[in-house]
Amino acid sequence: MSQYSRRKFLQTSSLLAASAVLSSYGLKKYKPLLSFSTLGCPDWSFTQITDFAAAHGYDGIELRGIQREMELTKTKELNTPQSRQETLKIMKDKGLRFVDLGSSATLHFADPIERQKNMDEGRRYIDLAQQLDCPFVRVFPNSLPKDLDKAAAIDLIVKGLLELADHAKGSNVSVLVESHGDLVKISDLETVMRLAKHPNSGMVWDVTNMWTITHEPPVDAYKVLKPYIKHTHIKDAKIADGKVQYVLLGRGEVPIFSAIDALAKSGYKGYYSFEWEKLWHPEIDESDVAIADYARLMKAHFLNGSKS
Repeated sequence: MSQYSRRKFLQTSSLLAASAVLSSYGLKKYKPLLSFSTLGCPDWSFTQITDFAAAHGYDGIELRGIQREMELTKTKELNTPQSRQETLKIMKDKGLRFVDLGSSATLHFADPIERQKNMDEGRRYIDLAQQLDCPFVRVFPNSLPKDLDKAAAIDLIVKGLLELADHAKGSNVSVLVESHGDLVKISDLETVMRLAKHPNSGMVWDVTNMWTITHEPPVDAYKVLKPYIKHTHIKDAKIADGKVQYVLLGRGEVPIFSAIDALAKSGYKGYYSFEWEKLWHPEIDESDVAIADYARLMKAHFLNGSKS
């Protein structure tokens, strides 16, 4: 058997096994809601994005920039009330919805000027999300300040998340902190989410961001963080020479399907959003290959496990 055929055989076998497990859960008819982040197609026009999503059976789109413009309110699709209405019509006509706006609002800054800039962006995105009937805005921390202890940094994140959640109060928008950067340990995330509990707060569970650093089992993470998870980022990776290398779903080392199955088993009704980091890592597989592959593999995983 050739190496390629063997790989395809193993992928098919794993999907069949997963399908059997899902059937035992009574989830044979479970239909996952699929979306992808525009981080994965940084050079596509909005028309290309929506056409591709509709053609490959996606339900939604997560906006993280359009054609390398990361500030969404500056894009021609969203910079005026009229353009927003026209954009929403395109989405509706293609059976799609916006599921999350990926802001660059970073919550761990202590410097007043830097903090204000980031909080202003968060509020701007919340207002935009309301206009787009989009339920979530993503915020995050990255590398925590070296001159602060962890407790102080966590306090900054909690206060920022609560401030933005208060801004969203009374709307249908929730502000979600992503498991990202130095905030990836189960215990740290649980602390942040418990202290920042609010009707308009929650978290984006990025399984791979967590596992590649902590190696804590995703099933354990889900048991603790389930009450706070409102959205997900799904991707796969290998670790080579101590560095994370992103690969197509099911081809890496991350126990990603254990996380997906935990979500499905519990009746998760949110989106499984593919975050292919093409903008940050141009060397990974091309956008059309990866985004089409994700939809195909996820559907196979849930429907019959026979398409690989």
